[in-house]
Amino acid sequence: MVVYVKTQGARIIKEGKHLLVKKGDATYHTLFTYKLKQLLLFGNIQVTHSALCQIMHSNIDTVFLTRYGRYLGRLAPPESKNVFLHKQQYHLLDDPVFGIRLARCIVAGKLANMATLLMRIKRSRNKPVAGNIAKQIQSLMPKLALADSVDSIRGYEGRGSALFFEGFRYGFVGDIGFTKRVRRPPTDPVNSVLSLLYTFLMNRVYSAVRIAGLDPYPGFLHTIDYGRFSLVLDLMEEFRTIIADTLTLSLFNLKILQKEDFVIQKPALAVSGQSSTGNSPDVTADPIGLITMVDGEAGNFDLPEQRMEETPDSAKQTTGKYPVKLQPDAFKRVIDAFEKKLTTIFFYPQAECNLTYGDAIIFQAGHYRKVLEGQVDVYQPILLK
Repeated sequence: MVVYVKTQGARIIKEGKHLLVKKGDATYHTLFTYKLKQLLLFGNIQVTHSALCQIMHSNIDTVFLTRYGRYLGRLAPPESKNVFLHKQQYHLLDDPVFGIRLARCIVAGKLANMATLLMRIKRSRNKPVAGNIAKQIQSLMPKLALADSVDSIRGYEGRGSALFFEGFRYGFVGDIGFTKRVRRPPTDPVNSVLSLLYTFLMNRVYSAVRIAGLDPYPGFLHTIDYGRFSLVLDLMEEFRTIIADTLTLSLFNLKILQKEDFVIQKPALAVSGQSSTGNSPDVTADPIGLITMVDGEAGNFDLPEQRMEETPDSAKQTTGKYPVKLQPDAFKRVIDAFEKKLTTIFFYPQAECNLTYGDAIIFQAGHYRKVLEGQVDVYQPILLK
């Protein structure tokens, strides 16, 4: 079970073998530690010493974020004791042939998923321009197959991502102000939601990497650096489109999120907004976000990702705009939608069984480990159909 604690000023205390989320004398939640896999704390949440001891004793991955979802740090369970596996991870960093092959597989999966989503947008929204952009992304695949360095592979990933976000805007019903990907800070509602969902996704992938017994730092596509979870960022790539991008489309197109659910965060200015209320549509009912979509179907903040390598200061985005943040009620709706997305079931041929998206993340981390250990020759990312 994954629990999100968002009530500002709340305290987490220990009572017996359980944890209580309290504010004042009121108890908001009782957390059964034997069920708890991950705890995400947003903003001003206090944790007592005895509660921290219980969290560490129960090996609960505890993530600290700002009120609006920017990643701060984590209290993680003990590292895997498999030093031989970790030694193999670092040994392979010095094997350029292996690194190129693995990075190429990761990027090929990401490019394929981005092109597939854009083709869905073309069909479901009747936007030929999205299909044209999808073909441009597909045209990168033969070049990627011939890439002889990780730097070249990163270049194709960057070009593919730039093209994708040019076409991504055509997937929305109506104009909601999205023109391009802006990360730091997100300056429109779509970018705000994308950054938040990528943060949630990163935390799930991190947990999957730890479950697989892997060291989260040494990756092949993302450059290694002090404190950077390069492996986590590598394994995120195939799931960005499958989970976060499709979910963002559904949240806006199904009117789960609307303009009044966002506030511009101006310095030294209190801004109040009014959130929409009522029952939300089923976010998983939008066919554009399903793992498989046949041609006949036409369905109607920020994590410290540091992309492939550091961006020079002269190239950093400066928009001159204020950050856009979610209202508290809308924030909860995004969390609920993300959790519902991760419990959606699909058939995955490689596993030869039905999996939820959450289980698929864990499965792919285990698959990645098998590649590192030589049990499997090629890493196979999960693909939209």
